[in-house]
Amino acid sequence: MRADPSILHVDLDAFFAAVEQRDKPSLRGKPVVVGGIGLRGVVSTASYEARKYGVRSAMSTAEARSRCPHAAYLSPRFEVYRATSQAVMAQMRALSPLVEPLSLDEAFVDLSAAGLHDLTVEDVQAIADDLKDAIKQASGGLTASVGAGTSKLIAKIASDLDKPDGVVVVPPGTEAEFLAPMQVTVIPGVGPATAQRLSMAGVRTVADLQQLDADELIRQVGTAHGSSLHRMAVAADDRPVVSDRETKSVSIEDTFETDIIDRALLAAISERMAHRVAERLQKAQLSGRTVTVKTRMHDFTTHTRSSTLAGPTDDPRVVARVARRLLEDSDISGGIRLLGVGVSSLADWIQDDLFTESEAVEAAEAAVDLADVPVRSRERQTGYYPGQDVTHPAYGDGWVWGAGRGRVTVRFETAATTGPIRTFAVDDPELSLVQHTPPDDEESAAEADR
Repeated sequence: MRADPSILHVDLDAFFAAVEQRDKPSLRGKPVVVGGIGLRGVVSTASYEARKYGVRSAMSTAEARSRCPHAAYLSPRFEVYRATSQAVMAQMRALSPLVEPLSLDEAFVDLSAAGLHDLTVEDVQAIADDLKDAIKQASGGLTASVGAGTSKLIAKIASDLDKPDGVVVVPPGTEAEFLAPMQVTVIPGVGPATAQRLSMAGVRTVADLQQLDADELIRQVGTAHGSSLHRMAVAADDRPVVSDRETKSVSIEDTFETDIIDRALLAAISERMAHRVAERLQKAQLSGRTVTVKTRMHDFTTHTRSSTLAGPTDDPRVVARVARRLLEDSDISGGIRLLGVGVSSLADWIQDDLFTESEAVEAAEAAVDLADVPVRSRERQTGYYPGQDVTHPAYGDGWVWGAGRGRVTVRFETAATTGPIRTFAVDDPELSLVQHTPPDDEESAAEADR
């Protein structure tokens, strides 16, 4: 274990919603919800103003609208988020060469790789404050919360304790004491099902968990999971910060002797594949956020469909549900000669209980929501969606406020300017979508293709 709190976990606050508020001055200080805006949509991110009404990530958009009907509901602008993420990650890499991104809005930073040793709590506090200032300047005003500790576990938990725009540094030697009063669900891998099993054994806090010996814990939740939880409960976490994981994804695919057009058979095959993928994830102690289904048709054309969950999972039920939804929306009329199921956006946090049964269904249904379809495809399908960037030769740049019945209403404003609200016919030749250039890196390009 490390002797000083040299691992930082940096988490951008309400990232997608914060970017929208940054770029749309009229939304600053108001509830904003980003995600699927259709009937089966799922919330990706809610601003802190919306969270006051109980809106949260992974909630169905329908429920969010019932709780906060006056919020702005916007479809995501992933190219803009990726560009902002790159600017933020660059500030972290300027501090240390060893940065481990977990997603667009969070990453671990290893200060020891920057040659910083014998760090006091005050030293790390000052470093974190300087990093937050650099992030705010590079991102156009976004805030980040930072946790620091002697391990990834402690740093990640600490970053969530003083949101938004906070810094929490856990002094070395106080880790077990720091964790003890917290609910047991703060430990990675303790979701609703595991928490229920532990509760039946009288375990509700980390302090309760610390009192159980390894054998008893293994009896309650199984060998691999029990051993991991026993170590995590006392902050025995020596996982290194790694800038590039060797394993980018885990997938299985199979080519059939004859083309298959039977949906029931394909669904059964995809479910078996999903379970095998989940088994591999569990053996490697990995979990992933993005589920992908690959199909090669009778004419050798290949298609992929992906859906990204709110958090990483290695639960075969969740992977199978999402894969089945993706497959259901695939055209198999000519027959499929190859089928594959994969999981990417990997993390080393084991969260097999991430979703309850109902949340798993919601996450799976998010796969077919329009928010998961690239902008160019959505434009061809139904036109304009709230939140999209548009431009007009007379009024300049703005964003779609609302659309329907052959009309589109635009608020003309940018991060630095304000202007009028105007309504146009959907087919007005002078109004056009702004095409953002995807960030120039392999990972972002791959996500944009999805």
